Amino acid sequence: MAIHRSLVIFAIVALMVPAISLTTDFWAKDKQFFVGDTLVFTYNATFHNVYKVNGDDFQSCTVPSNNSLVFFTGNDTIKLATTGNEWYVCGVIGHCDLGMKLNITVVDGTGPAADPSAA
Repeated sequence: MAIHRSLVIFAIVALMVPAISLTTDFWAKDKQFFVGDTLVFTYNATFHNVYKVNGDDFQSCTVPSNNSLVFFTGNDTIKLATTGNEWYVCGVIGHCDLGMKLNITVVDGTGPAADPSAA
């Protein structure tokens, strides 16, 4: 009976391991952004960066050579000052194509109060 119970526990853990290792955090996914909010990009600056691009460049994962809106500290904050769409990509070759990009819509108004315990 102890062997059977151990086998069941092993099977449950074996099924959970791929799910755990394949999870990805999408902190901004499906969030509502308001003028005055701040985006925070936290990443390893040795391997990544953040470029603000336009919609066409976002779709094609192109970083224009004249783009001065680059962030590369690994802990970048961007204050959302105007309404509309904003697009950000990782400028390292291939990263955007693999999904390292973010498209948000900023709206006018006031968001819900932040829950300090959520941090």
